[in-house]
Amino acid sequence: MSFLELARKRYSCRKFTDKLVEQDKINDILEAGRLAPTAVNYQSQRVFVIQGKESLEKLKTVTPYHFDAPIAFLICYDSTLSWKNPFNNFDEGVVDASIVTTHMMLEVADLGLGSTWVGYFDQKLASETFNLPQNIIPVAILPVGYPNKEPSPMHNKRNELSQTVKYL
Repeated sequence: MSFLELARKRYSCRKFTDKLVEQDKINDILEAGRLAPTAVNYQSQRVFVIQGKESLEKLKTVTPYHFDAPIAFLICYDSTLSWKNPFNNFDEGVVDASIVTTHMMLEVADLGLGSTWVGYFDQKLASETFNLPQNIIPVAILPVGYPNKEPSPMHNKRNELSQTVKYL
């Protein structure tokens, strides 16, 4: 499958079956994140695998958007390692974690699984709930599982390039 075919295939899955995701697929998803580019190759991403009844119940206290997935990934960055842009002192760890999450989402789709990017969660509560050190900054939650439903008709609704791209 070409990259554009994969990009078209991926959609935000919000309903999963109860089937557990196999460890080899989990490993492939994590490997896709590991291979993602990061600023200055500092690799500040830190990925936490949320699985098992107790951990998944904790996730439900952090966000209502867990979708009862059988596994989720909490993608973070280490602020002591991430590159700081000298022009504006912006912490590029947010971007690094976002790139890592995107790579993981695409691998999820390639494996025939579903996911959705969750940004609606209390970062402070996530840190407390999962006992993260202060320098580990949560960016995204990625619930993953076997899809239990077809994508929404909204999935294929995209603006034309002329609406989003300008040549300078």
